[in-house]
Amino acid sequence: MERLGERLGERLGERSAARLDTILRHLSPRLGAAPAPISVPTSAQLSVVPHSGRFCYTLDNNLLTTEQRQFYEDNGYLLIKKLVSDEDIERFRKEFTRICKREVKPPGLMIMKDESLKSQFGQSEKVVNKVQDFQEDEELFRYCTLPEVLKYVECFTGPNIMAMHTMLINKLPDSDKQTFLHPMHQDLHYFPFRPASRIVCAWTAMERAHEDNGCLVVQPGTHKTTLKPHGYPVWEGKTNKLFHGLLDEDEKIPKVHLVMEKGDTVFFHPLLIHGSGINRTSGFRKSISCHFASSECHYIDVKNTTQEHLEKELEEMVFKKYNATSVELKDIWNFRARLVQGERINL
Repeated sequence: MERLGERLGERLGERSAARLDTILRHLSPRLGAAPAPISVPTSAQLSVVPHSGRFCYTLDNNLLTTEQRQFYEDNGYLLIKKLVSDEDIERFRKEFTRICKREVKPPGLMIMKDESLKSQFGQSEKVVNKVQDFQEDEELFRYCTLPEVLKYVECFTGPNIMAMHTMLINKLPDSDKQTFLHPMHQDLHYFPFRPASRIVCAWTAMERAHEDNGCLVVQPGTHKTTLKPHGYPVWEGKTNKLFHGLLDEDEKIPKVHLVMEKGDTVFFHPLLIHGSGINRTSGFRKSISCHFASSECHYIDVKNTTQEHLEKELEEMVFKKYNATSVELKDIWNFRARLVQGERINL
């Protein structure tokens, strides 16, 4: 593994201009020891076993009410109002603006842009749709260590917590081309680690999110299903590389638009089917998120599974672009993971 990382590290640059480079992001940086854990106090004292067999998706704790646990059990998501302060959100917003203006250049950060707008707006938030993998940006990564967020994350993962995937989305005003529509999907499609019940996403609205500006759309209860086959959606608009969606979407399953106010945070299961629409307003719709997992989760081999084609697609792209081989999906995630609380065990 170390030789693989060194070999690819020689060929892959830290900076990336496409989603592939984002996913490969931790093949090139340091291969040293994991960062020291961040000690974060929490009021959510946990048991490692579900409550009397009643709850499969949350751990025993003294934070969530029985009603909240049952809602997550039934629906696969839980919305907490005004969890993140306006002050923190404003700090994240300012850092995002600095990144857009290229005033700061965190290593490994991937920036997705609408290049067609660059000549009109230059380097600004009016061009950048998303920044991803901000583990090396001290200001944005604070989100992943906020005590008010981690105390809820613990209820799903347990006390040993890894930050696996980070994003700040700035959904730009869109058109009928659906450039920034994200098809309905399950996040577990991208993750070669299990069990799914010890993985959770925290997604915080940085301003009001509603149906007109492309809020999250979920299909409640779908977290109880299995991982479904994913691929590229068939539509007239632009298809973003590696933005896979369900190949066979069940339109009969009801959809819920999650209308959220600034600071509201939704926690959801990686098998929950979700997506987001286009932004039909003249403004932006910002959110910041992180997928967390218990460090006690383990990596799996995706060969002969519905995820195998994703790994093959990556292998082909790596070989074509970097002349590098022998890349596995779990290798990529092993290098991108970062400990945020407790002890690093497996991931």
